[in-house]
Amino acid sequence: MSLKTETSYSFELVAKNLLCGGIAGMVSKTTVAPLDRVKILLQAYNKHHKHHGVFSGFRHVIKREGFFALYKGNGAQMVRIFPYAATQFTSFEIYKKCLDGIFGNKSHFDKFLAGAGAGVTSIALTYPLDVIRARLAFQVTGEHIYSGIAHAASTIFKEEGGARALYRGFTPTLMGMVPYAGLSFYCFEYLKFACMKYLPRFTCNPCDKNTGGLVLSVPGKLICGGLAGAVAQSVSYPLDVTRRRMQLAMMNTDTHHFAQGMFSTLGKIYREHGVVRGLYRGMSINYMRAVPMVAMSFSTYELCKQVLDLDTGLKV
Repeated sequence: MSLKTETSYSFELVAKNLLCGGIAGMVSKTTVAPLDRVKILLQAYNKHHKHHGVFSGFRHVIKREGFFALYKGNGAQMVRIFPYAATQFTSFEIYKKCLDGIFGNKSHFDKFLAGAGAGVTSIALTYPLDVIRARLAFQVTGEHIYSGIAHAASTIFKEEGGARALYRGFTPTLMGMVPYAGLSFYCFEYLKFACMKYLPRFTCNPCDKNTGGLVLSVPGKLICGGLAGAVAQSVSYPLDVTRRRMQLAMMNTDTHHFAQGMFSTLGKIYREHGVVRGLYRGMSINYMRAVPMVAMSFSTYELCKQVLDLDTGLKV
């Protein structure tokens, strides 16, 4: 293969991976957008929802703001999630290839490092959009501070300290992303391999590319993705709560003290609300959203790879 052909093939491969990742992110996030909205309202103790649980929170949002209010902030989420997921999945494929075999053929630690690196890469590039999306989702009808994505971005930039304000909460996000993304990709890849090796009869289909390999069935993809998401969220959730409290701190004078720094915010959440009602507040709804979200994300990505001939099946 000539250098020109090899280079164009590499560009084509990266472009296809970016497309698969972006689609996977949009599908998964739209699927759980209502759960995301309620989770943000509960996490940050919105004054209208501070005494609500998951289901009462849903009922209150629909009664007070209407059904489509459950998707508030999803427009900003879609603007953010396509480049985020595209970068994350593509970075994972690149890092996985670079780290392949470094820790031995039987080790899966390279998958953890590749996933952690992919998470850090994607979040660093798209974090301001996550801040904006959280601010929009936290608003309640009739009490709007921001009229849209551009207005939120410009207001935060002008009134809260420039570009630094758009990265408020970035440190706990980064620290939480390493175990979250690392464990998500590690668990999915490990479970995928285990299903193909030990349970191919129940979880796999023959690859239609005539390679003699196997691909996970759709139920197999969903199960592996859901379990990976549950494990990753359990470990990283307190840092996710800390991130949200820092992102939303400046929207209410009563919560400005949560904008001081990661360890300060973490300590204040613990002192004021404890572990269950503080660091793990909203965890039940997080399981309800994280499990299907990660399941849909990995499943859609794997299906897109098969459609675009990026996945030719695994021989085990």
